[in-house]
Amino acid sequence: MSEPRPIDVLLAKYSESHLNHTNEIIHFVCVPAIVFSLLGLIWSLQPMAALGVVLLSLAYYVRLSIPFAAGMLVMSLLMLGVLSVLPPPAILPLSVAIFVLAWIGQFIGHKIEGKKPSFFDDVRFLLIGPLFVLGFLYRRLKLAY
Repeated sequence: MSEPRPIDVLLAKYSESHLNHTNEIIHFVCVPAIVFSLLGLIWSLQPMAALGVVLLSLAYYVRLSIPFAAGMLVMSLLMLGVLSVLPPPAILPLSVAIFVLAWIGQFIGHKIEGKKPSFFDDVRFLLIGPLFVLGFLYRRLKLAY
């Protein structure tokens, strides 16, 4: 019997604190919002830095799963595209507002769940959250990851 892939182990561990349906729905909204707002915060400082963060995260995702890396590439390019057409003075306040509201949502979800966020145990789970959401989409579309 072969050992499970690291991505499967990480997703299984992440899922342990995301079993409540309401918490899952909150995460499906808030996790992409946090990614977008984080990219927006970095973009407001320097657009190329936001691109650099995307490339670094994609390097990590490639090591875990090529199909997930491809999905994250598409998602990241869409988010960077939106940021590129927003009026520059609007990006920072919009990103701050989304970041704060989305994190409030996350913590409400975990209060409902009755479990602390996974990243309190392992900071890598900040990068696994988007894959958890993407995994749901992949399963719905019957795509392997």
